[in-house]
Amino acid sequence: MSHHAEGTFEVKMQPVAEPALAGISRMSMNKQYRGSLEATAHGVFLSAGDPSLGEAGYVAMEQVTGTLDGHSGGFMLQHFATMDRTGQHMQVRVVPGSGTGALTGLAGELTVTIIEKQHRYTLEYTLPTE
Repeated sequence: MSHHAEGTFEVKMQPVAEPALAGISRMSMNKQYRGSLEATAHGVFLSAGDPSLGEAGYVAMEQVTGTLDGHSGGFMLQHFATMDRTGQHMQVRVVPGSGTGALTGLAGELTVTIIEKQHRYTLEYTLPTE
């Protein structure tokens, strides 16, 4: 059975002190999720390109710990995003096998929208126990 979760999140990004490869930026990512997902998240973000020119891409891994619709545990999110002259394209998926606690077996995809600087998420997910 498929479930729908939604809410908001705040994100803070900071450069990582160790040097990156030429043309690649590395940042640490900290998030606070609110809504159907009440959780904190920490991750690593790698980007390349020039967003000011409308051409860039990033990948990230994010460890999420908290409660999803009353189910406590954790999971990993994998991000893949690009921007080019055709627009912005983003995929954020639950890493298979990463669920812990009551979120063991979690599968799903997260969609992000930003409206007036407010980050919103929608998570379409399944759990094997439901």
